[in-house]
Amino acid sequence: MRFTEHQHLAALFLCVVLGACAGRTPAPVAVVQDRDQNADCATITAEIQSNTQQIAELGREDGAKVAQNVVAGVAGVFVPVLWFAMDFQDASGKEGRALSQRNQYLSQIAARRCTRPTVVITDEVRQ
Repeated sequence: MRFTEHQHLAALFLCVVLGACAGRTPAPVAVVQDRDQNADCATITAEIQSNTQQIAELGREDGAKVAQNVVAGVAGVFVPVLWFAMDFQDASGKEGRALSQRNQYLSQIAARRCTRPTVVITDEVRQ
């Protein structure tokens, strides 16, 4: 059986569409990183703030993915090929959880390194 040029193009198109339908691959951040050993308080605080912003953005992305999946699922009843547009990888959810875990870890480091020493005023100092 010999395939025509149109069949080759259709097969290529189908491969591209099916490969793209799964959504993006999650890229979660590592909870513990090498640079943590030398991080000062300002660096830790800045990273926690940056991670918190990223978590908020990923939450918005996750909400949009849920809406996209609902639309694709309902429309897929009438046009089944739309079910391939659904995203089941939960990339934003996995990345958000990893960032939350990293923030917890960084908060523990900050609690150990960034606490200011308490000054105890004794009667001798007051005089």
